[in-house]
Amino acid sequence: MNTPISFTCKFTLDKAHFNECYSQSNTVDRSANAYFKGAILAIFGLLILLFTPINGYAAWFVIALGILEALAIYYNQPWWVLRQMLSRASGSEVTLTIDEQGVLSESFYHNSRILWTDVSSITETELGFVLNFTVGKNTSKSYLSKAYLCNSSQEYIVQKLHSLTSNT
Repeated sequence: MNTPISFTCKFTLDKAHFNECYSQSNTVDRSANAYFKGAILAIFGLLILLFTPINGYAAWFVIALGILEALAIYYNQPWWVLRQMLSRASGSEVTLTIDEQGVLSESFYHNSRILWTDVSSITETELGFVLNFTVGKNTSKSYLSKAYLCNSSQEYIVQKLHSLTSNT
């Protein structure tokens, strides 16, 4: 008789967890191309300011938009972490259960289940696993940190990773 596979762990949604989630799962482009739109806006604003009779306030507004766009790219991680820290779920304890059906996440504010059948890919990072999954027409990703997963649950996720890659 096979015993059902189930791994349970608990962790707190704190700043360190949010920073790890962002750094391991987000793919923000910080190359020069990412700042292109901000640079174009700033240059366009300067051209308006210097070479047209349009009100200077409009030109400065366009320049400020370009600067704001560049700052939004540069400070993307701190801004995202701040928004997560201001959410009501911040500081709450999460119970994570990994079983044969999928990954169940339960807290006071949010309960969700990711079924293994909905998972399209699993990416192993240095500090955890990124689960890419589809629910309906929406694709999402979820991050599982190795810091709170036991070795056997990590091995189980790696098995799922290998079974997904062998099926494609």
